[in-house]
Amino acid sequence: MSALTYQLYIDGAWRDSDGDGVLEVLNPATEEVIGAVPDGTVTDVDRAVAAARRAFDEGPWPTLSANERATVLLRMADVMERRVDELKELSVREAGSTRALADTLQVSVPLHHFRDMAERVLRQFPFERAMLPTVGPTLAQGVVRREPYGVAALISAYNFPLFLNILKLAPALAAGCTVVLKPAPTTPLEAFVLGEMADEAGLPPGVLNIVSGGIAAGEALTTHPGVDIVSFTGSDTVGRLVYTQAAQSLKKVVLELGGKSANIITADVDLDLVVPTIVNGMTTHAGQGCSLLTRTLVHRSRLDELVGLVKQRLDHITVGDPADPATTMGPLISAAQRAKVESLISAGRAEGAQVAYGGGRPAHLDKGFFVEPTLFVDVDNSMTVARQEFFGPVGVVIAFDDDDEAVRLANDSEFGLGGGVWAQSPVRAYEIAKRLRTGMIYINGGGAGSSPHTAFGGYKQSGLGLERGEFGLEEFLLSKSIIWSAR
Repeated sequence: MSALTYQLYIDGAWRDSDGDGVLEVLNPATEEVIGAVPDGTVTDVDRAVAAARRAFDEGPWPTLSANERATVLLRMADVMERRVDELKELSVREAGSTRALADTLQVSVPLHHFRDMAERVLRQFPFERAMLPTVGPTLAQGVVRREPYGVAALISAYNFPLFLNILKLAPALAAGCTVVLKPAPTTPLEAFVLGEMADEAGLPPGVLNIVSGGIAAGEALTTHPGVDIVSFTGSDTVGRLVYTQAAQSLKKVVLELGGKSANIITADVDLDLVVPTIVNGMTTHAGQGCSLLTRTLVHRSRLDELVGLVKQRLDHITVGDPADPATTMGPLISAAQRAKVESLISAGRAEGAQVAYGGGRPAHLDKGFFVEPTLFVDVDNSMTVARQEFFGPVGVVIAFDDDDEAVRLANDSEFGLGGGVWAQSPVRAYEIAKRLRTGMIYINGGGAGSSPHTAFGGYKQSGLGLERGEFGLEEFLLSKSIIWSAR
């Protein structure tokens, strides 16, 4: 695949940026340039928002019926599926995904979400509900309509570019909103390809606009008076900035932020079943996943046995270029992200936690942003490594003595996104899960994966609002009551 270059996608056409800045896209495994896009300016954002505003205020997209919007989105889904092999290859090169991850969470799963939104959610959703007759000064009846929120600014993260773009784009378009999408500066290519697909599917001009850029472009979007709703995925630090910036004009804000998710392992479970989930929580996409289970809480009686089994399994993780099908863990996205992870590893050592496995860079790789899978033991829940999100291949193990302590430790976190509970009795596991202050919990390994039938969102500093399926669609809708006299 040759290097890709894109212009900005505004008002249904490919257009030059107002500025001359360029964002080079690197393959994080080889550090080679694989593409380039404009470093969008504030003026570019203004043009994109103006196009989205016209498309919303003048239509026709917001006034189409749900079935009419579904027809267009299904055409777009067909285009995506014809290009699935190309999308998988791009995910490997741009996001550093292993081929197994590109086949599933990076491409196949988001395409399923997009099609499900058009085929199931959009066609079944009750956009208009009749009110029961109400007695007041007079007898009244009416309807409650669900209408699109308006112009949506969608700002996505780098770790699962296509997935995160689609989790925002599908419900926004299904609701009848018009969109300005700003991808992460390190992974913009998997956003611009959506512009090509929108063209082919016949999405009306201005309904989807795509502007790449850095901090200035992001702030221009979150503060823009022409934007009605902001949906952001990223770190809790940047999420606070987005929330503050949007508050000046009282925009609605949906935030999908970080996590430090706990995996509780009680004393009576088969550790051979548990260990793969611990290793996957550390190594899936080099730990670059907000809901990965990176904080292992294990009953003290099984601590040493568990650590030994995890170390044995980590010996079988193959770190390297994800273009090689034998690779099971690829790189971090950038030199800056690797530096952050290494800094946190150093902080863990300085605070007294012990590195039981890894802790450095793979000796056999002289290119790419790689870090070894790293396991910390002798960890106290107050330590930095137990509280801050690494977004890297690092896990911590903490012992507990009973279920109450496990719940206390799990809930003793600023975050509340994912979670896991392992117990021989599913009833016991369910009772523990009910006590956890977190948005998604897998009992004995779960199984639903990233289903569009599940709500995805966090408690506490892990975010505001929900994504996936009808839960995600609800975020992009306003309710309007229309009432008339029944006399």
